[in-house]
Amino acid sequence: MIMRLSPSWAAATCLITTIGAAFHTTSPCVAEESLVLGALYNSSGSQAGLDIPSSQGARLAVSQANQNGGVLGRRVLLEIRDGESKAEVIAVKTSELLELTPAPVALFGLSDTDLVLAAAPLAARSKRVFLTSGATSPRLPAQVPEYLFLACFGDNVQASAAAEWAWKDRSASTALVLFDSSRTYTKLLQGYFQTRFKQLGGEVVAQRSFTSATLEQSIAELPDADVIFLAAEVPGDIQKAIRIIRDAGLSGPIIGGDSFDSEGLWRQRPDVDEVYFTTHAYLGEDNKNPRVIAFRKEYVEAFPDAAPVAFAALGYDAARLLMAAIKQANSAEPEDIRRTLAGIRRFEGVTGTMSYPQGSRIPMKSVSLIGVSGGTLRLVREILPKSAPAP
Repeated sequence: MIMRLSPSWAAATCLITTIGAAFHTTSPCVAEESLVLGALYNSSGSQAGLDIPSSQGARLAVSQANQNGGVLGRRVLLEIRDGESKAEVIAVKTSELLELTPAPVALFGLSDTDLVLAAAPLAARSKRVFLTSGATSPRLPAQVPEYLFLACFGDNVQASAAAEWAWKDRSASTALVLFDSSRTYTKLLQGYFQTRFKQLGGEVVAQRSFTSATLEQSIAELPDADVIFLAAEVPGDIQKAIRIIRDAGLSGPIIGGDSFDSEGLWRQRPDVDEVYFTTHAYLGEDNKNPRVIAFRKEYVEAFPDAAPVAFAALGYDAARLLMAAIKQANSAEPEDIRRTLAGIRRFEGVTGTMSYPQGSRIPMKSVSLIGVSGGTLRLVREILPKSAPAP
């Protein structure tokens, strides 16, 4: 039985993690022999829907490790900071983490490319790994050499999976592309989709950019197409864009990326149909994968008011991946962790089996395509695309 992660439990065991909304922790009972992991997640702002589940997954992983004796015989302390979905706040909170005593041996977290770039360079300057659990830009490792790793697939891979499914499984020869031009994630995602769809022989009949402020005006009077690729990140924008598309009379499949996998986004939406999205894992009750079954059970026991989504599994896998690298290195020295993490092969995660190819800090992983119909989700396919555009 997994113990529920209540505030009193956290205090009693000195597991440094946040149960409330603030996500700010202190370390009144840190023992010198403890091993500290630093994490950045947003419990407020536009990223909260992705990051709260991720942080809960991370806390569950650390709790399980400590129940099994810790790592290298040392209790793991998880220090989490709330970045408030603001780059400037994240930079400050990252610096706070790096100044802790004892200092974190590695940092992880975040689900947005722009926000990762506010944290990872600071970690690299302190010779610390930053492992992003959910930011999917394949350009990130080159932007922060040596020290920035992904625990998730790249946007070029998930966008290619969407394009190949649309072309082959839905016989789509035309696509309409709508994207938020204010965010790196959405700009990259739609670009990779267009590139792969055109490579397959498809035609993009139109592309329209928008921001949260201009959404209704920017995607009015839409042309028809076999599929609509919607690259949006903010849950409210996703819901509003889908309504506009359907009100315009377009009934074809709407395809999105992993930002669609936000807790509560599809609840009580029986009007939504023919919506699909690529994500990191399908965690529905009908998934027969033993790792998914075990994770669902443990997560619901630890967080009875939350439903497990892919970002919860990403946070769980990211924390476990770092602890596996420490065990494999038989060392908590930051440089040993970095070298060992780069050589991880066939790590068994909830979101898939992960290996870092030689010279790459993005793991090879398949993509889950999820369908939404009448407010319920189902796994459509697991896809490892045949080809993906270069970052």
